[in-house]
Amino acid sequence: MPRKLIPFAIAYDFDGTLAPGNMQERDFIPAIGMTTKSFWTEVNDLCKKHQADNILIYMRLMLKKADAADIAVRKKDIEAYGKSLAFFKGVETWFDRINIYGKTSGVQVTHYIISSGIREMVKGSSISKKFKAIFASSFLYDHNGVAQWPALALNYTTKTQYLFRINKGNLDVYDHSKINDFVPKSQRPVPFENMVFIGDGDTDIPCFRLVKDQGGHSIAVYKPNTRGKKEKAKKILEDGRVNFTAPANYKEGGELDLIVKALIDKVATDKQLDFLGKKIG
Repeated sequence: MPRKLIPFAIAYDFDGTLAPGNMQERDFIPAIGMTTKSFWTEVNDLCKKHQADNILIYMRLMLKKADAADIAVRKKDIEAYGKSLAFFKGVETWFDRINIYGKTSGVQVTHYIISSGIREMVKGSSISKKFKAIFASSFLYDHNGVAQWPALALNYTTKTQYLFRINKGNLDVYDHSKINDFVPKSQRPVPFENMVFIGDGDTDIPCFRLVKDQGGHSIAVYKPNTRGKKEKAKKILEDGRVNFTAPANYKEGGELDLIVKALIDKVATDKQLDFLGKKIG
């Protein structure tokens, strides 16, 4: 009789974690005739002026500037921007490799995105089908498929909600019935102890802390060969907010690869020891 695989979830931020920079900067911002600096400066100025959430403001500004530049913002147009997204080394083969490694240890690995970036762009990318769920900011579309308004905005604190959704198996963002219910730890599909969160900076700190404090593991990654990014990740580690830091290099045999595989092995070993303890007891 085949053994039941142990559930193990890896949740990722997107921008700066799997892909360099912000996803809007590659094609969308140039298409509306702005520079990256001018776009984000205007976002920051509007946030200060209106005491507003920066995610909602940047999403509104995307639509406003696209309209002024006569740039289409249908769902399929926004997804198309994701097709050109580039990734850190090893990302595109990472998911299948980690899945295979997990199964050899009796572990079922599932992958999730939790990002303040645009869900439609992530869905248009070459790696979108590797995720069980993509939790990211998204637009509301009319009957013609044209973006009208932000439907969902994930900021640095609201991102933590989606870790609980993974933990409790409540993946539909409109459904709040189970997310707020008490569910005994033994009945949760993915225990926090079997969860890893990978992110790259300040906006990921609440997620880092939640997973780490609940017995899981958090990893702060940084763009390879960038001293400032490395020092920032080191500070997050020294502050006790993550368990590990590593370059955002997903190639086999790299630091990140070795850390995640060791965590998979740990979960498998812990499960075996727990079983033996109960059997002997």
